Amino acid sequence: MACALCYLLGWITGVLFLVLAPYNQNRLIKFHAFQSIFLSVSMIVISIALFILSSGLAFIPFVGPILSLLISLAIWLGIFVLWLMLMYKAYNKERWVLPVIGPLAEKQA
Repeated sequence: MACALCYLLGWITGVLFLVLAPYNQNRLIKFHAFQSIFLSVSMIVISIALFILSSGLAFIPFVGPILSLLISLAIWLGIFVLWLMLMYKAYNKERWVLPVIGPLAEKQA
């Protein structure tokens, strides 16, 4: 259950489970906590990139805002599904390694 809770509030719960004494001894919990932190940081980067893209598309009349909205919805829906899958896999004590941030989390754990 602690592995799944690492993803609940993003970096906040990730850091919390890295600091709390009984949980920071378990390698699986540490992996999920670090992966949650790295995923939160990457979502911040994606948000900034999406804001820049939306600002650029705003200058295209009518099509730009609609395209920006569709891209934003697709990205945020994908992130939501990823978040749910990570929580599900972590709850079942599976180690689901994400492509870029997963190996970084394994090195830290």
